[in-house]
Amino acid sequence: MISDASQPSQGGSGDYPDTLQTILDSLDALVYVSDLETYELLYLNAYGRQLWGEPQGRKCWQVLQTGQAGPCSFCTNDRLVDDQGHPTGVYVWEFQNTDNQRWYQCRDLALRWTDGRLVRLEVAIDITDRKETEEQLRRAVALAEARANTDELTGLNNRRAFFALGEQATQQALRNGHPLSLIMFDLDHFKQINDSYGHAIGDRVLQNVATKVDSMARDADVLGRIGGEEFAILMYNTDTDESSHLAERLRQAIAASTIEAAGQTLGCTASFGIAAAHGRPISLEHLLSEADHAMYRAKSRGRNRVETAGRPSS
Repeated sequence: MISDASQPSQGGSGDYPDTLQTILDSLDALVYVSDLETYELLYLNAYGRQLWGEPQGRKCWQVLQTGQAGPCSFCTNDRLVDDQGHPTGVYVWEFQNTDNQRWYQCRDLALRWTDGRLVRLEVAIDITDRKETEEQLRRAVALAEARANTDELTGLNNRRAFFALGEQATQQALRNGHPLSLIMFDLDHFKQINDSYGHAIGDRVLQNVATKVDSMARDADVLGRIGGEEFAILMYNTDTDESSHLAERLRQAIAASTIEAAGQTLGCTASFGIAAAHGRPISLEHLLSEADHAMYRAKSRGRNRVETAGRPSS
């Protein structure tokens, strides 16, 4: 073993040939040895000395890390020996250095030093570039998943995401015996807006409506644009009276909202249908069908109104 590790730059020691010292100092990786009990840093190769200086009898956590008042909480010494204090083999792990914020893949091993004491030998390779690439990939995947589940125009859940989230909420309501309400609404005469003003104006109308929905619904509600001008709100643990109250507020807010288009003030209305489930086994598809029928009843009765499945029209 290298006996005078604090001065490795002066050449090899009596225990290791100069060639091994040269090899360790030429590695593009940190190599160090510390006492397994006292944490005294016994050896640091040229890579380590260039970054952290000479050991000078200090402990590994004083040299290689920062802000440490004692042994590192992430120290792996206890993983390197068994209950009888015998070495258990190589332990491979990754961590971000607290001093230079670089990421390293470490290979740690307990072995006997020249004087017989147990030491920790670590070889640490800088993997910061790899970790940054992995993080970029993770963000890209997350973004792709978000885009796959988000309606690009309105920012609400798209049809696929609404059904996936809605199915979860429906099953949970059935298991827990909680009420569940569904609001569906469709913009009245929306085709006329597109035909008269163009799809760009129609898109602005949809975005304006989506903003109203998003601002008035609860955080726990599942919102979605499930068709061209058709929206849905699934409300967990909510009865018909509560969902009817939200639907009426939304109806009034949409009717009162306008945008400027082609020198004109343009507005629209919406027709609402509500269905609820409490104490009866019902699928999300069935709930949607009931709300859809109620919504079209609202359209047939003059539009810009709220109808509830199972209730007579007022």
